Amino acid sequence: MKPIKTISSFLAFALLLGLLTGSALGGAITDMVGREIQLDAPATRIVALTPSDCEILFALGAGDTLVGRGAYCDYPAEVFDVPSVQSGMDTNIEQIVALEPQVVIMATMGQTVEQVAALEAAGIQVVASDAKDIAGVYEAIELIGAVTGKTGEATALVQSMQASFAEIAGKAADDEIQTVYFEVSPLEWGLWTAGSGTFMDELATMLGLTNAFADVQGWGEISQEQVIERDPDYIVTITMYFGEGPTPVEEILGREGWQDLKAVKNGTILNADSNAISRPGPRLADAAQELYRFIFE
Repeated sequence: MKPIKTISSFLAFALLLGLLTGSALGGAITDMVGREIQLDAPATRIVALTPSDCEILFALGAGDTLVGRGAYCDYPAEVFDVPSVQSGMDTNIEQIVALEPQVVIMATMGQTVEQVAALEAAGIQVVASDAKDIAGVYEAIELIGAVTGKTGEATALVQSMQASFAEIAGKAADDEIQTVYFEVSPLEWGLWTAGSGTFMDELATMLGLTNAFADVQGWGEISQEQVIERDPDYIVTITMYFGEGPTPVEEILGREGWQDLKAVKNGTILNADSNAISRPGPRLADAAQELYRFIFE
């Protein structure tokens, strides 16, 4: 079985599955690939396969509906009280079905058409939550709010995020144009960065910064020479530190040939919370606050 590679391919099969599962009734919920999901009442038994959707459920006060979580769901701490199921390429349908959920929330890129069909055949509703930008995060929150009957909470959460972003953007106004380089994979594994169309790029714009690699679409591999040539004012790394050897910031400061970079000379390097800044969930507002403090305080 091959994984779904694009949203459009998922949608094509989703529409087919919609025909197989029957016409939606009034009051149906439309998910993020355009499928109509019919629920007679708010879902009380949910399996969420992606970390961001688990975070949204808890942020809405619907964490008690979670009867299963994907292997990488790790926030908030209460999520570890929920049974873990294999997810992504290793999704185990039998594990999920055994938990007797009414709904499985998944992202389009992580699952196969056959897996979706198997869940539907078992009488489980499949909801696609697939945010690609901050506006998509708002849509995912509203979608999961509708699934759980937490529409008021969803609206409040979206408004809270919007207000937080607006406040940060207002405070961050600055005439000086500065650049930021987001390092999403460290040198030892080959440098990768966050380009345009990523949450990091959106946060940079919000803070009045220019992404040093805005010409890269999405996540892209780059070279040391490119970083040195572009000489960013700030470096943000999301490398995780496990308490052995130099910290991610120390490793960057010690790189051969990087000593003359503005960010290295000025010590303007941030080891950001990787999950908060890269997941399409409520903690993007926390990531924005962290970046603001790093740059302006």
